[in-house]
Amino acid sequence: MKSQTLISVEEPAEASQSFEIPTKPLIIEVTQQERNILSNVGNLLVKAFDHYENPEYIAALHLHAFQLLPERITRILSQFGSDFSANQYGAIVFQGLLEVDQDDLGPTPPNWQGADHSKLNKYGFICSLLHGAVPSKPVQYYAQRKGGGVLHAVIPDEKMSTTQTGSGSKTDLYVHTEDAFLLNQADFLSFLYLRNEERVPSTLYSIRSHGAVNANMEKLFEPIYQCPKDANHDDEDSGAGPTASVLYGNRQLPFIRFDAAEQIFNENAGQTPEALSYLTDFWNEAKTLINSEYVPNSGDVIFVNNHLCAHGRSAFVAGQREENGKIVKCERRQMLRMMSKTSLIHMRSVTHTNDPYFVMEEHLGKIFDLD
Repeated sequence: MKSQTLISVEEPAEASQSFEIPTKPLIIEVTQQERNILSNVGNLLVKAFDHYENPEYIAALHLHAFQLLPERITRILSQFGSDFSANQYGAIVFQGLLEVDQDDLGPTPPNWQGADHSKLNKYGFICSLLHGAVPSKPVQYYAQRKGGGVLHAVIPDEKMSTTQTGSGSKTDLYVHTEDAFLLNQADFLSFLYLRNEERVPSTLYSIRSHGAVNANMEKLFEPIYQCPKDANHDDEDSGAGPTASVLYGNRQLPFIRFDAAEQIFNENAGQTPEALSYLTDFWNEAKTLINSEYVPNSGDVIFVNNHLCAHGRSAFVAGQREENGKIVKCERRQMLRMMSKTSLIHMRSVTHTNDPYFVMEEHLGKIFDLD
């Protein structure tokens, strides 16, 4: 990993400010008192609202977040939600946010379809409060499991072990921004690790780790890049389709839409030689900035700005780990993912008519045709 580098940026008024190029996520060590508060809050909300998707609860989510979360955590997330600065990495690790009762959780099911959501209800409330503090609203995407609710269990599936998906395991999952093939992708993501006994490192990559926009990055503002649907979709047509830019927003402090596996290494992506050359040059630089130092523990949450920071994971063998040079069996990895948007208004053209929290976008602005 590269060390923090001090650079200077010229301001419009000729003033100069210095900052450190961020190379790793902010790590917050949650205190036992804060854990106790969160546990009690989770139990209270289960009794009051029954389920984390209760419309009455979601409608006032930001109020619940600011009233019920520990104040320090609320302040951190509230500031994070609007910090797009040069020294903002785009991800926060909350170490030990929750205590997970492993016995109550039970054995990890063989795939996400087998997850017992009755045991995940309390975790859904707590994750949603984190998003409410940004503030943002949890949403679901038809492109993700035809919806499947706002909380997704991410579990290694032996039948998909070599795929570039959350269900994969035996190959490195290339860093990607979530749903890079959508124009209305999630703004924020939370990943709650219920268990990670295989000790799988989490990989993160921030567009801010490059420092100032360079010549390679300038070319990524052009809307010439194919953004294929990811490996969860087996009905993707090969060849050219709609295109978009990889970098967007402010030209000096840009956001990123990027999926290395689909845009560079997918032979059916349909990139032009020019676009592929630019992407390859960018990737050769970006891959040196990937941070894979952090190994999540049970109860940790990684909270991500999906416009600044891409995520992935290292390859592993589900259900086993190495101890003292020997391979031992363990419970398989289990993680919970939640996605949110800061504005329901700005994406209303692609949401379900009767549910503004349900995003129906299929691919770069195209809406699913369910007729």
